[in-house]
Amino acid sequence: MFNNSWKMLFIFMLMMGTIITISSNSWLGAWMGLEINLLSFIPLMSDNNLMSTEASLKYFLTQALASSILLFSFILMMINQNYEIYINNSEANLTNLMLFSSLLLKVGGAPFHFWFPNIIEGLSWMNSFILMTWQKIAPFMLMTYTISNSLIIICSILSVMFGALGGLNQSFLRKLMAYSSINHLGWMISSLMLNQNIWMVYFLFYSFLSFNMTFMFNLWKIFHINKMFSTFTYSKSLKFMLMFNLLSLGGLPPFMGFIPKWVIINMLSVDNQFFIVFILISFTLITLYFYLRICYSGLMLNYYEPLWINQFLTNKLQMTLFLLSSSISLLGLPFISLIYMML
Repeated sequence: MFNNSWKMLFIFMLMMGTIITISSNSWLGAWMGLEINLLSFIPLMSDNNLMSTEASLKYFLTQALASSILLFSFILMMINQNYEIYINNSEANLTNLMLFSSLLLKVGGAPFHFWFPNIIEGLSWMNSFILMTWQKIAPFMLMTYTISNSLIIICSILSVMFGALGGLNQSFLRKLMAYSSINHLGWMISSLMLNQNIWMVYFLFYSFLSFNMTFMFNLWKIFHINKMFSTFTYSKSLKFMLMFNLLSLGGLPPFMGFIPKWVIINMLSVDNQFFIVFILISFTLITLYFYLRICYSGLMLNYYEPLWINQFLTNKLQMTLFLLSSSISLLGLPFISLIYMML
């Protein structure tokens, strides 16, 4: 990706579109930034094969629908507020519902999640990582201007529910990561009720853990569960590193992925939102179950391994980067706890 000048240009425009949306003080400027972001990401999705072309077309149609609803909703807001198009915290009316729904469609949250796994299935791992992380920043920042607790509760519960149940029957890793992203999306939506800073912390942790997984899958070109552990028969340490990264992404203590969930659980408990905490934890346990099911074969002593061993030639710099990021992911919670005790 970073070897082509035109890809670097579109990546720069992609970032600029997000920055324009975040820094805009009007809905029209935010919509313009979203459109720049959309039109910059579509050329990056097309990798001259049929699946990526189909995925880019589906992504364009879905985002165009969401953008048209967003444009229509803030035009209605402008009419109702005497042509004031500056961003304000509006009440939970029909316009606010349309606006929040269009942003939810852009990030792929339930009940508008239908396009997300199908599009990720046709993308490369690096494009999937951009779609799961960077493309969520601008819509989430706009969601903070249209906060309605009833909408947030319903959407967060539906997201963790569909994300957990949808990943149970998946054997393709890209779809599995997509449903996992929808599940994490439910936690991020629920954090909007608390504080924008908590959402930023959760998003940074999730982006770091997703980078670990997508970087490893892209490095060894793994797209299916059956290929995952047979790839690492020559290195038991890499196999266990992969399993521990999966468990960290699922939020199992004492790994680093448990930290943002812990923060949200504590904050929701302080606000007496025990029902939401129960729903979030219950469906996250289902997500953790299909992560453990993947790791089950690698942990068993009688797991089938071929007699021949395929050695993969990898870049030493890439391996060093992966081992460093994985070490931070695995040892993050004890390290942060130690720092907290020292302060």
